[in-house]
Amino acid sequence: MVPVVEELRRLVAFPTVSNRPLTELAAHLATRAEEAGFRVERFEPGEAGKCTVIASIGPSEGDGAGLVVSGHMDVVPTEGQPWSSDPFVVTERDGKLFGRGTADMKGFLAAVCLAVARIPRDAFRRELVLVWTHDEEVGCLGSAQLAARWQGRPLPRACWIGEPTGLRVLRMHPGHVGAELEVVGQAAHSSRPDLGRNAIVAASRVVAQAAALGAELAASPVDDLPEMDHPVVAFNVAEIQGGVALNVVPDHCRIKLGYRPLPGRDPHVPWEELRRRVGGEVDGCPVHGRILRVTPSMLTPAGTALEGLLRTHADDPRLGAATFATDGGNLAKMGMQPLIFGPGAIEVAHKADEFVPAADLVRAVDIAEDVIRRACC
Repeated sequence: MVPVVEELRRLVAFPTVSNRPLTELAAHLATRAEEAGFRVERFEPGEAGKCTVIASIGPSEGDGAGLVVSGHMDVVPTEGQPWSSDPFVVTERDGKLFGRGTADMKGFLAAVCLAVARIPRDAFRRELVLVWTHDEEVGCLGSAQLAARWQGRPLPRACWIGEPTGLRVLRMHPGHVGAELEVVGQAAHSSRPDLGRNAIVAASRVVAQAAALGAELAASPVDDLPEMDHPVVAFNVAEIQGGVALNVVPDHCRIKLGYRPLPGRDPHVPWEELRRRVGGEVDGCPVHGRILRVTPSMLTPAGTALEGLLRTHADDPRLGAATFATDGGNLAKMGMQPLIFGPGAIEVAHKADEFVPAADLVRAVDIAEDVIRRACC
């Protein structure tokens, strides 16, 4: 058995869906790091079953030298998906390794575990820090908590996030803002709608305003983010909840929406514009709104030293942009300059029969060893 494939089998067997505990996987990765000579810290947010693992080796000079390597331990659910095999048992077919998280992103975690085990612990001249986070799939919660509460030493500036990119270097991605609007009407018997105020009808006008704003944003690309294929703010009206019965004029309606602010832009501007357009009342119904979460965008300058190390191994020499959010926006708040580069393709992530090519996984071990040695040894 190829060692990295065997390690991937171990990692996938931990069913770390975000609504389940992941402390057993965290303990396994901590043990793997300790075996390689790392100092291990566990950052626990206070929520049962959640943990971020921080493992360090080499001298910390506080000057930003060295390297952070980061990935998330959680995966998305599999329920209701038409898998051809058990999603938590790695299955190899036609040179592909199938299983939940093989691409996103336990394949990268396995490769790094094998790579650091190859490097003698006394070889490190600069600090290497492994940051394995929780709950990335539900809003990058682990990295957000780490960024907000980290009181430790300064960490290295260079940061490699191993999300599946088809081994292309990505230096930016949009953020993701989730928000909610609540329309408050007045209940009445449906035989006398004139005695009430229909919150759903009023909410339909709010949705129309949101749709109009979304269309305007989609038609307004920027010209200073050339790596992005579609440099526009993606806007989505995602959920509507309201009403209790056919014979009751509804007195409440909630609208949930999300949008993806562009790298380097104020993430609150689209929300503030929507609130300005909607105002505080529609058809006599008060409208309340709140931001549910902000996952920040990421924008790392071109030309960093880490970029040069990763591009040596890239299948495509061009810099690119991710369409999805990562922990990179939160890690950047800690003074890091993240880049995204890893085996597998985002196009197969979150789907049934997710896979990583076996050859790319084996190659990722060699890439990780080379990059870590050149950055830290």
